[in-house]
Amino acid sequence: MNSDKERNKVGARRAPSAFARMERMSPLLMLLYLGMVGITVLFVILIGAYAQTRYFSSLPSGLHPFPRYFSISTIVLLVSSYTVNQARRIYQQDDMANLVRCLGATMLLGAIFTGLQLLGWHELKEQGAFFSSESSYTYIYLISGLHIAHVLGGMIFLLVLLLRTLHASRDAVRTLVFIRNPYRRLQLRMLTVYWHYIDVLWLGLFMVFLFLY
Repeated sequence: MNSDKERNKVGARRAPSAFARMERMSPLLMLLYLGMVGITVLFVILIGAYAQTRYFSSLPSGLHPFPRYFSISTIVLLVSSYTVNQARRIYQQDDMANLVRCLGATMLLGAIFTGLQLLGWHELKEQGAFFSSESSYTYIYLISGLHIAHVLGGMIFLLVLLLRTLHASRDAVRTLVFIRNPYRRLQLRMLTVYWHYIDVLWLGLFMVFLFLY
């Protein structure tokens, strides 16, 4: 009876406010979101400086072809976002074997993306666009290099989770503990959120490079 009265109170069925959702959010997830805000501010400042430098540069647009490896690496990163998203779905199905495969595939794609970025730098050098040759080129190296550093940070976290998943998958009891552990679920969620963020961040950087290069 009392529960019915509580439900019938005005505002009882309202969706929780943003502050209420923040209070229920894990501190680790909150720190991740704050970190992503800081990373975004950093890249916005760098992109603004790059755009200003490019605007006042004496070099004409389209002087050199845009590095094709940057374009290929973008496709690879998009595929890696798909695999890490599948990993979260597979975790909910208690399928440890496929979870290991998805995390491993994401790790491999992240490594391929990093390698393709380095090949993109090599293309720039072959065109005569060296790190210290012109200010706008310096920003391309700096911005893409910082993005690679953040990808590598995500790959370290991914590697730790992959090794723990692989260890748990070899024993039925460890598998059960791993699947029912809310901390492991939080780790996978944090990895997924961060990986998608890094993907979207690179897409934005890629479009800026493509437009200003």
